[in-house]
Amino acid sequence: MHAAPVPTTLTSGRDSFLALEGLVRADELSVVFQPIVGMSDGELFAYEALVRCTRREISSPPVLFERAVSAGCVGRLGRMVREIAVPLASGIPLFLNVHPLELEEAWLVRPDDPIYGHDSDVFLEITESVPLTHFELCHHVLSEVRVRGGVHLVVDDLGAGYSNLKRIIDLEPRVVKLDRELIVGIDKNQRQQRLVANVVRLCCDLDATVVAEGIETSSEFDALRDTGVHYGQGFLFARPQFPLPAVSWPPPHAG
Repeated sequence: MHAAPVPTTLTSGRDSFLALEGLVRADELSVVFQPIVGMSDGELFAYEALVRCTRREISSPPVLFERAVSAGCVGRLGRMVREIAVPLASGIPLFLNVHPLELEEAWLVRPDDPIYGHDSDVFLEITESVPLTHFELCHHVLSEVRVRGGVHLVVDDLGAGYSNLKRIIDLEPRVVKLDRELIVGIDKNQRQQRLVANVVRLCCDLDATVVAEGIETSSEFDALRDTGVHYGQGFLFARPQFPLPAVSWPPPHAG
């Protein structure tokens, strides 16, 4: 097994702890969960863990992680979120977001990371832009993580930007998540439905499961179900909560 490369610019462990302490405390963070369910039967596939912060100026997760990047502690922040989330989802497949710059630090490949102690499958969500900018590092880190078993790659936000499909294919994701941009208005646009159906067929040919994110209406649900999407996630089924929310099924007024 080849160790994942660690850049020479990696923030030291002590420095990252101090930087994170200056940004946010553990007691200011919490995690909520949103279910991912089968589009045909509502069967639970997994829950996605989503971080929340009580400090007003960094309450938005993107802002929180942007500040962590600037402070040089994004890897330590990701580790802290996993330390909170994993124990709360015992026995349940769990989706966890990984910031692209976490791949430049060594936290994910540490043997004591919480993902390796989880008693069900773990799915690491990497935004689809990563293969464009961090492909080699992403490939090496994820290869080392996945050989330990029970950890899978998810390419997130497909459709949110410009995709390099060849490099996404090379990463061999277990799951591909379609961005909300491909979902909104799909019930009113047959060309959009055909596009999503073609993406689903491509992913199936590559042995990847497809999740549609951000499903909010029953008409979106009906249109997406016709495209062959395997799983869905969104307010239609449940809002992110803790304790783990129950799934609303069948979706209201869905045919």
